Amino acid sequence: MKKAILTVFLGLLMLAGTTALATRPTRNVSAVKHPNIAAAQKYVQKAFDLTVAAQKANEFDLGGHAQKAKDLLEQASAELKLAAEASNQNQGK
Repeated sequence: MKKAILTVFLGLLMLAGTTALATRPTRNVSAVKHPNIAAAQKYVQKAFDLTVAAQKANEFDLGGHAQKAKDLLEQASAELKLAAEASNQNQGK
Protein backbone atom coordinates (compact mmCIF):
# COMPACT_ATOMS: atom_id res chain seq x y z
CA MET A 1 0.00 0.00 0.00
CA LYS A 2 2.81 2.40 0.88
CA LYS A 3 4.51 1.68 -2.47
CA ALA A 4 1.31 2.48 -4.36
CA ILE A 5 0.88 5.80 -2.52
CA LEU A 6 4.52 6.68 -3.12
CA THR A 7 4.21 5.81 -6.82
CA VAL A 8 1.11 8.00 -7.20
CA PHE A 9 2.80 10.84 -5.31
CA LEU A 10 5.94 10.66 -7.45
CA GLY A 11 3.81 10.53 -10.59
CA LEU A 12 2.01 13.70 -9.54
CA LEU A 13 5.32 15.41 -8.82
CA MET A 14 6.61 14.49 -12.27
CA LEU A 15 3.39 15.77 -13.83
CA ALA A 16 3.70 19.05 -11.92
CA GLY A 17 7.29 19.39 -13.10
CA THR A 18 6.24 18.76 -16.69
CA THR A 19 3.59 21.48 -16.52
CA ALA A 20 6.17 23.94 -15.25
CA LEU A 21 8.20 23.26 -18.39
CA ALA A 22 5.45 24.69 -20.60
CA THR A 23 6.29 28.30 -19.78
CA ARG A 24 9.25 28.82 -22.02
CA PRO A 25 10.52 32.39 -22.56
CA THR A 26 9.45 33.82 -25.89
CA ARG A 27 11.69 35.54 -28.37
CA ASN A 28 9.66 38.58 -29.30
CA VAL A 29 12.24 41.30 -29.96
CA SER A 30 12.78 42.36 -33.55
CA ALA A 31 16.18 41.21 -34.76
CA VAL A 32 16.03 43.94 -37.40
CA LYS A 33 15.48 46.83 -34.97
CA HIS A 34 17.44 45.43 -32.01
CA PRO A 35 19.89 42.74 -33.14
CA ASN A 36 21.84 42.64 -29.87
CA ILE A 37 18.77 42.46 -27.64
CA ALA A 38 17.20 39.83 -29.90
CA ALA A 39 20.41 37.77 -29.74
CA ALA A 40 20.46 38.06 -25.95
CA GLN A 41 16.86 36.87 -25.85
CA LYS A 42 17.82 33.93 -28.06
CA TYR A 43 20.58 32.94 -25.63
CA VAL A 44 18.19 33.25 -22.68
CA GLN A 45 15.86 30.84 -24.44
CA LYS A 46 18.76 28.44 -25.14
CA ALA A 47 19.81 28.58 -21.47
CA PHE A 48 16.22 27.80 -20.47
CA ASP A 49 16.11 24.80 -22.82
CA LEU A 50 19.42 23.47 -21.48
CA THR A 51 18.16 23.88 -17.91
CA VAL A 52 15.08 21.82 -18.80
CA ALA A 53 17.39 19.16 -20.25
CA ALA A 54 19.43 19.16 -17.03
CA GLN A 55 16.26 18.72 -15.01
CA LYS A 56 15.20 15.75 -17.12
CA ALA A 57 18.66 14.18 -16.97
CA ASN A 58 18.68 14.48 -13.19
CA GLU A 59 15.06 13.37 -12.78
CA PHE A 60 14.16 16.87 -11.52
CA ASP A 61 16.33 16.32 -8.43
CA LEU A 62 18.22 19.63 -8.43
CA GLY A 63 17.02 21.05 -5.14
CA GLY A 64 14.68 23.57 -6.74
CA HIS A 65 17.61 25.55 -8.11
CA ALA A 66 16.95 24.72 -11.75
CA GLN A 67 13.34 25.89 -11.43
CA LYS A 68 14.52 29.13 -9.81
CA ALA A 69 16.98 29.60 -12.68
CA LYS A 70 14.17 29.05 -15.19
CA ASP A 71 12.02 31.63 -13.40
CA LEU A 72 14.90 34.13 -13.56
CA LEU A 73 15.46 33.39 -17.25
CA GLU A 74 11.78 34.13 -17.94
CA GLN A 75 12.22 37.41 -16.06
CA ALA A 76 15.38 38.22 -18.05
CA SER A 77 13.54 37.65 -21.32
CA ALA A 78 10.72 39.95 -20.22
CA GLU A 79 13.24 42.64 -19.20
CA LEU A 80 14.93 42.41 -22.59
CA LYS A 81 11.55 42.97 -24.24
CA LEU A 82 11.01 46.03 -22.01
CA ALA A 83 14.48 47.32 -22.96
CA ALA A 84 13.60 47.07 -26.66
CA GLU A 85 10.30 48.87 -26.04
CA ALA A 86 12.10 51.63 -24.13
CA SER A 87 14.54 52.02 -26.99
CA ASN A 88 11.64 52.29 -29.43
CA GLN A 89 10.11 55.09 -27.33
CA ASN A 90 13.43 56.94 -27.02
CA GLN A 91 14.03 56.87 -30.78
CA GLY A 92 11.00 59.08 -31.27
CA LYS A 93 12.46 61.83 -29.05
